[in-house]
Order: sequence, then structure tokens, then C-alpha cells
Amino acid sequence: MSVRRLAKLQPESFTFSADSEKEIAFWLAKYPEARKASAVIPLLWIVQKQEGWVPEPALRAVAERLDMAYIRVYEVVTFYTMFNLAPVGEHLIQVCGTTPCMLRGSGDLIKVCKSRIGEAGAISADGKFTWLEVECMGACANAPMFQLANKDGDHYVEDLDAAKFEQILDDLAAGKAIKYGPQSDRVSSEAHGTTVLTDPSLYDGSRAKPIKLPNTGSAKPAAPAAKPEPAAKPAPAPKPAAATKPVSKTKPKPAPKVKAEPVAATSGGKAPKTLKKAKGQPDDLKRLSGVGPKLEQTLNELGFFHFAQIAQWGPEEIAWVDSRLKFKGRIEREGWVAQAKALAEGA
Repeated sequence: MSVRRLAKLQPESFTFSADSEKEIAFWLAKYPEARKASAVIPLLWIVQKQEGWVPEPALRAVAERLDMAYIRVYEVVTFYTMFNLAPVGEHLIQVCGTTPCMLRGSGDLIKVCKSRIGEAGAISADGKFTWLEVECMGACANAPMFQLANKDGDHYVEDLDAAKFEQILDDLAAGKAIKYGPQSDRVSSEAHGTTVLTDPSLYDGSRAKPIKLPNTGSAKPAAPAAKPEPAAKPAPAPKPAAATKPVSKTKPKPAPKVKAEPVAATSGGKAPKTLKKAKGQPDDLKRLSGVGPKLEQTLNELGFFHFAQIAQWGPEEIAWVDSRLKFKGRIEREGWVAQAKALAEGA
């Protein structure tokens, strides 16, 4: 950020006008007495609207009115670029030079400013104009643009080119009223053209590209590319003759035999009635709490396909099934039997 300093030439004193006093009373009423320093920015803005810039004596007047240290007011006014620290012309031209406006021709507007007004911050010979390059002012859709500040207020002027900008400066210099906002045929930030909302192709689907939705046959899959024929394998190179190794007379010791532990047979409980296959459509056992696709597959492999089967399990049957599941205790913990009874009855 560039250093901002007060102008070298300053007036000897500053006094708020009667209209400014009314504005000050309005803003001070918004804050408690102990927090009236919060109105420092509105009061500095009132000064600028009254004088066209913020002279140094006004900083002392604001500090005194708000019971603030002078340096605090100085820090605020030199930080915010919206405050003019030196006198400006009757019309302050603030040209946006940020990327969207720059891409759309703000450089041409700046060239016009330099040729007609002079260097940035200077007042033109007739006292009418001062221009500055500023950062983005949020009108990117209408680039390039500038903000005009004068006795009539602050207004955006958009959709410019060098010729239109020259004409606006001519009209301002002659005291003529100008058109604010877009200098094109559009209103506000609407898209250019009068048929943008009436063109049927925007909503009748004619511009849409056909796509294949997942798990549907809405589009035919592309024919698979033909697989290239595998290249012929080269003939294996002849193996070199094995070198003759001396035959050892000592026989290698056989590996020690490891006695396999017998696998413990699954025991416990009483086998419930099972089925080799489902009677009609199998039930969705995943509706039972804690049963996922893998556990449902295990239950099917054990011969259970329906809620009615699980609903008939007693303690012995639960123990038999539980001993064959990886997660023991789940049947009673999740309440499978009660759930299966309710589901079998149409819950």
C-alpha cells in the first residue's frame, strides 16, 4: 500500500456547516456516549462532503468532537483511500483499474485522463477535474467503469470506451447533465441483448448434449475397441549348459515335522431349521440392526433367508448360530429375534 500524506498547503481553520451539524447529530445518536469514537469514519466523510477533501484542521475538529487522540483520527484518514487528503477538482473521476476493468479497456480510460486532466491526483487547469486510479468497486459485469464524485453525490458510470468517456468529460466540462449507470442499451447489470430471456433454445433442451446416465440404458454404450493381436513370443534362447556340480555324499537332513493342532469343532446350542434355498423371494435381512451385506450372505449360507426363520429361534438356536458368526453376542445385543418377529408380521 502506498504512503498517504496530508497536503502541504492547509487552511488555517475548519468549521462544520449547519447541514453538517445535523448529520453529526444523526450519527452520534447511534452510539453510546462512551463509544462515540465509533463515529470517526462517518464524521470524516461528512467533512469530505462539505469541503471536497479532508483538511488537517478538520482532523483536530473531529478528534475534539469525539474525545479521541488526534493520532487516532490521523491513522484512520490516512488508511482509507476513500478520503481525499488534498483538494480535488469539481468532478472527481475514480477509474477502476482492477483486472476485469483492465481486461475490458480501463487502460484506454486512463490514457484519456492523462491527456485531458494530467497526472493522477492533480487538478485540471480549469479546476473541473481530478482523476485517480482505484481498486475494484464491484461493477465487474459492467466493466470498464469509473465512479464520479461531485456536488450531486457519488455515481457509477459503466460500459465505457475511450470515445464515450471523452464525450462524458466534454459534457461535464460544459455543465451538462450526464447519464449515470451503463452507457449501453442495457439496464443495470442485465446481459446484453433483448432476446436473452425469450430465446427458446435456452430452455427447450436443444442445446443439451446427450449423456449416458448411470445404471440406465438411455444411451447405447460405445462398441468396445478391438483387442490387438498378441505379438508372437520370441523363441526362447537356448539355456547354457549347467555346470557340473560335485555330488555330495552327505544327505540333507529332513525338515522337522510339525504336528498340526486339531481344529476345534464348532459346538454349543441346537441347530435351528434351515433351508437349502429361499421359499420364493428372500427377505432383506439387512433390515435387521447390525446386519450388512457380508453378514446377510453368511446367514444365507447357513440356510436362513426369511424373517420368520429367525423369529423362531430360542436360546439354544441363538447359541448355535452365534457360535458360527464372527461377531458373537450380536444376536441378543441387537435384538434380532424381536426385530424379525415384527418384520415378519409386516412392520
